[in-house]
Amino acid sequence: MGVWLTGHNGRVDIDAFVTAHRPVWDRLEHLVKRRSSLTGAEVDELVDLYQRVSTHLSIVRSSSSDAMLTGRLSALVAKARSAVTSAHTPAWREFTRFVTVTFPVVAYRARWWWLATGLAFIAVSWVLGAWVAGDPQVQRAIASPDEITQLVEHDFADYYSENPAASFASQVWINNAWVSAQVIMYALLLGLPIPFILWQNAANVGVSAGLMASRDKLDIFFGLITPHGLLELTAVFLAAAVGMRLGWTVIDPGPRKRTEALAEQGRAVVGVALGLVGVLFVSGLIEAFVTPSGLPTPMRVGIGVLAEALFLTYVIVFGRRAMRQNETGDLERAPDVAPSA
Repeated sequence: MGVWLTGHNGRVDIDAFVTAHRPVWDRLEHLVKRRSSLTGAEVDELVDLYQRVSTHLSIVRSSSSDAMLTGRLSALVAKARSAVTSAHTPAWREFTRFVTVTFPVVAYRARWWWLATGLAFIAVSWVLGAWVAGDPQVQRAIASPDEITQLVEHDFADYYSENPAASFASQVWINNAWVSAQVIMYALLLGLPIPFILWQNAANVGVSAGLMASRDKLDIFFGLITPHGLLELTAVFLAAAVGMRLGWTVIDPGPRKRTEALAEQGRAVVGVALGLVGVLFVSGLIEAFVTPSGLPTPMRVGIGVLAEALFLTYVIVFGRRAMRQNETGDLERAPDVAPSA
């Protein structure tokens, strides 16, 4: 990171400035010469150093009459600009970075919001389920005995097998992606509508569980909902967490300017939205091909537990590593900043 070296008159001490930054200029010149054989990390370094030296050139132009130094930096910046504009990172590297850094680090940084969201959802569903299961009057207020029987004996299970698996997978994926997208979009309203959306989904789960439990069919409920539901609800919890966290950034931006914090967190949220497309795709496949399959219930549940465990392990391992490297998940690399003395 560059610094401004000022003398007593407030102007840049050019000799000290050159001494402090010459290694950066030499390194940039070296990378420019090797532009055709740079690794992915070196391409990132080239872009970073180009931004720094551009800042240095601006400082020198405004604070010095040294034509040789200005000429050298101008030529170096021009060469670096040419190298940068022609040295785009391959798409597969960008994809790899997204999968191993951008998505998991945002998810990991939001882990406490994520955990709190999940616990609150489970608590609401559990309380409502117990209330519905234990109170016949509540059951009658929801549906008639015949309708409950139809739901418990046929409709709940038939839902997962009444359509062809491929089309059902597509339908489930689109629906779940839309729910998660809604949750994230509501972040623009400070996340205030998000708890209501979660309440609606928790109520649906709780009421369904309560009605199934009232007819001693709770084993069927968990046998059908667990294989895909673990990963699906985890994705919804994550979407809600980053959405509410973005809303909270408006209230508490931390040490940064509010606009900067919002921009960074907003881009991170976009990263999560993109990542959840893949997560919900896997959940949809499980719901379409595993949940209604003829596999034994323990095996179907085991597949769901395994998918959940793999996803959480992925987020923890890659997210923690990226956070230790001071990654934020921001899709846009912040430009170099030269602080003043």
